[in-house]
Amino acid sequence: MSVTTAPPEAPRHLATPSPAPEETLRRAGHRTREDLLTLAGAVVGSAATAWLLCARLLAFQSTIGLLVVWYAAFVVFYAGLTALTQPRRIVIDRVVASIVMAAPALIGMALLSTVATTVWKGLPALSHLSFLTHDMAGVKADDPFTRGGVAHAILGTVIEVCIAVVIAMPLGLAAAVYISEVGGKGAALVRTVVEAMTALPSIVAGLFVYTVWIVNLGMETSGLAAALALAVMALPIMARASEVVLRVVPNGLREASYALGAGRWQTVWKVVLPTARPGLATALILGVARAVGETSPLLLTSGASTFFNADPTHNPMNSLPLFVYAAVSTGSPQMEQRAYAGATVLLAVVLSLFLLARLAARGRKNR
Repeated sequence: MSVTTAPPEAPRHLATPSPAPEETLRRAGHRTREDLLTLAGAVVGSAATAWLLCARLLAFQSTIGLLVVWYAAFVVFYAGLTALTQPRRIVIDRVVASIVMAAPALIGMALLSTVATTVWKGLPALSHLSFLTHDMAGVKADDPFTRGGVAHAILGTVIEVCIAVVIAMPLGLAAAVYISEVGGKGAALVRTVVEAMTALPSIVAGLFVYTVWIVNLGMETSGLAAALALAVMALPIMARASEVVLRVVPNGLREASYALGAGRWQTVWKVVLPTARPGLATALILGVARAVGETSPLLLTSGASTFFNADPTHNPMNSLPLFVYAAVSTGSPQMEQRAYAGATVLLAVVLSLFLLARLAARGRKNR
């Protein structure tokens, strides 16, 4: 009788491992249908909760308070709904992402509301072309918007800022070249002074020019005195930004210039500065944008006028920030609307300068 024997069993360490279950990979930042429904549910639920608490239970009429309650309820709803189907780490990620995204949204809303409010309140005066072509000589506070304007303030702002740029830009560029190209203990001292001046309160600059130029030297309040104060404010911005731009220039260009026999100042003048020209334009525009919106130095140095004055060395000279301050101080509703219109013009000038700075920076990056 034959006996059938079973084949020998393979050793345990040689056994074929069973295939592991396949993991479903998820692309970072990808939102599924479930995620979108969760987000929509959190938005609707938090909005209903905020409305119920503020409008019905607490009779709270503040729009800002309603937004705060809605956002707090949204974070709670979003975390709770996500926790129903996702692990703990996903819940933490969603909550942190909602908090991080809320910060720039809040800043953008604040900026947008400021600009929209200023433009809306100044629209009655801005709707008349004479507001940009006439001055305020002989205009009373309750006169219609067809009379008076900010042309004298625009002219004064242009003159004062141009003089400030002529003073501050060469000094700031020289300081930047000394810090980045010369170096040494003196450069460290200059850098420290420039960084300290960056945080200098604008009223201190006005007091400095008022004490030295007007009190000690006996000069009159004028556009030149205001330009000196604006130059003090723009100088550290231009110097610091120019230094950063000069440090970006590759050292290989300097070494190649030295290898061809050029000296230090020839290298700076013919190699470093032309290479950094777009960045220096950005530094110039940033300094101008800082100076054009200053008000407190002008209160002590320029005086106020309601007429055209193209001579910066004699007689008071008005400017856009000073016009806005003086118009608001009158307490007249029509003058307040003129102040908002002047602030709108000033906002347009500053935003245009920052746009030019961004375009100049983009050109430098492309090169």
